[in-house]
Amino acid sequence: MSITTSPPSLAAHLGARPAAGGFGWQRGALGAAGLLLLLALWWLGTGPLAEPDGFARRFAPGAALGSLVELTRHGDLFLHVWLSLKRVLVGLGAALLVGVPLGLAVGGLRVVEAATSPAFQFLRMISPLSWMPLAVMLFGVGDAPIYFLLAFAAVWPVLLSTAEGVRRLDRRWLLLARSLAATRWETLSRIILPGILAPVLTGTRLAIGILWIVLVPAEMLGVSGGLGYLVLDTRDRLAYSELMGVVVLIGLLGFLLDALARALYRWHAAEAPSR
Repeated sequence: MSITTSPPSLAAHLGARPAAGGFGWQRGALGAAGLLLLLALWWLGTGPLAEPDGFARRFAPGAALGSLVELTRHGDLFLHVWLSLKRVLVGLGAALLVGVPLGLAVGGLRVVEAATSPAFQFLRMISPLSWMPLAVMLFGVGDAPIYFLLAFAAVWPVLLSTAEGVRRLDRRWLLLARSLAATRWETLSRIILPGILAPVLTGTRLAIGILWIVLVPAEMLGVSGGLGYLVLDTRDRLAYSELMGVVVLIGLLGFLLDALARALYRWHAAEAPSR
């Protein structure tokens, strides 16, 4: 038997309301104004408000952005960016492979939820960075401990969002599948997974933010590449303008990753009613 109708997304089920089209340009203008204000505060703190020969002037926006432009002319910068993005993708992939199945079990089976909830809450409250010494002792120096730390940090928002999505599924769809004698695989692939895609995407967006925060200190574990390594390298060379330029680059890449996750969520929300 085959079920051809997919359930509405969680966002549609909860009555999510799209933003008014006329507010789009105003929202963009307000966002740009906020960024300009941030840049102005940076300039004030490292320029007019700083001591004439103070240390803060070494982090001025003009010097930092100039150093960032200079860094982009060297191929090594793009290699560092690629290494960091690859580690984020591997960590996120591992978190999804572990978190989604566990979330399905926790959200769908009360016995599993009761048995695992205290342990998961305990582990979730441990800072991923506190595992750094153990990760190095267990996995050695290199990418392996970084993958472990990133996956450990990202798995919790994915797991919890998936479990919550399962709990909020419209039970009428499950009853319909049962009345039509759907197999477990058909129920999972045609009912459950499409119905929880919105919360999984939300958990993925949260996981990306956490991954990007944990990535930089994790890349200080003896590796020879990545944005975290580049932060240490510029500090050790006393290249403070380059250091600030790398910090700006980290923020920019994180902003773009979050924008990509938000765009994917909006695309799913727009496509869901037509399915």
